[in-house]
Formats: sequence, structure tokens, C-alpha cells
Amino acid sequence: MHLTPLASSADVTIDFEETVWNGRFALQRIGFRNRRFDGALSAPREWELLRRGTAAAVLPYDPVADMVVTIEQFRLPAYAAGLPPVMVELAAGLTDGSETAEATIRREAVEEMGLELGPMERIGAFLLTPGGCDETCTLFAGRVSLGEIGPDGLLGMRGLASEHEDIRVRALPAAHVIEQALAGAYPNSVATIGLLWFAAKRDWLRERWA
Repeated sequence: MHLTPLASSADVTIDFEETVWNGRFALQRIGFRNRRFDGALSAPREWELLRRGTAAAVLPYDPVADMVVTIEQFRLPAYAAGLPPVMVELAAGLTDGSETAEATIRREAVEEMGLELGPMERIGAFLLTPGGCDETCTLFAGRVSLGEIGPDGLLGMRGLASEHEDIRVRALPAAHVIEQALAGAYPNSVATIGLLWFAAKRDWLRERWA
């Protein structure tokens, strides 16, 4: 991947950057000094930084059916962390070149869920792993209109064959997913952030999008 060099500033001095791996994502070793709270610069430090770039995600909501759409897929990092590897998630994806976060998630909604998004509300942008990765995810809520729903809320199977994606799509009652999020049942951080926001904004969204 193409990397933009890190620039020094008044509060951060970049001493060196070394790319130790550059595959789908890049792993760098960074030498730097940062401004301390006492005003002095820190001693020279080194850190490993995984460069993933920018991403977008969406919480799809049908205000008429009062249902939220989630996806489920296998995640190797969850398996490595000792968590259930099939995670309940929100549709998400990395931005492609210069496209906006909104364009990214409208594309991903079709690819991962087979759904066209209507009006959207921006929830916020979040750094997912501040201790070691630069990936920032812009999270939206998006209005959808659901058609026929199968048993257990199943909407179908999706994913790009070229990327070996195997995605199960479900529509779930809003009250259920809020209850699960408040109980800490979803270890996926983006899903939980979105659903906790939704718990506070559900009535407002229903009025706005009805």
C-alpha cells in the first residue's frame, strides 16, 4: 500500500520511519519524540505501527419495521484473541482511494448486505486501536427499507467471491440489539459504539425517518 510519510510538528518529532512489511497493509517501525505534559520533549522512542488507513461503517435501520440489520462473518483476529470467531458486526469497509466515507459505506452496504441506503446520519469517527494501528472508522446510521425477512431474521448470504467473503445478513428487532449491546454481548467495538448511540437516538431517528 502507498504510505504518506508522517510529518513532524511542534509537538511531535519524527526521527525515522522504517517499513518492515508492506503487503495488504503496512507495518512500520517509527522513531519519534513527543511533547510531554511538563512541556519538554520525551526521550527518543520507538513504536510499531500498523497502517490500515480510513474505513467507514453503517448501522442500517428500518424505522417502520423498527429493525436493525447486522452481519455475521468469521474473523481470524477474534479467533486469535480467544473470542467466538463468528462476530456480529455492522457492514464496514476500507475507503477506496479518494472516495468519501459516505461513498465507501454506500458501496459496502450493497456488497455486504444487498441493501441501498437512504438518508444517513453521521455518528462520529473513531480510532479503533490507538495503541498500535492508525485505522480510523467513520460510523453512520443509514435508513433502509426491508423486504421479505426469513426465519430468525435471515435476509440472505452475501460477500464478494473475489475476496472469499462469507457473510450472513440478519434483521433483528431494535429492542433486542440494544439490550444485547448494553449487556456487552457484542465484542466488536464498532457494532457496540453504533448500537449504544442508537439506544440514545432511536426515538429521534424514528421520528426523523418515518
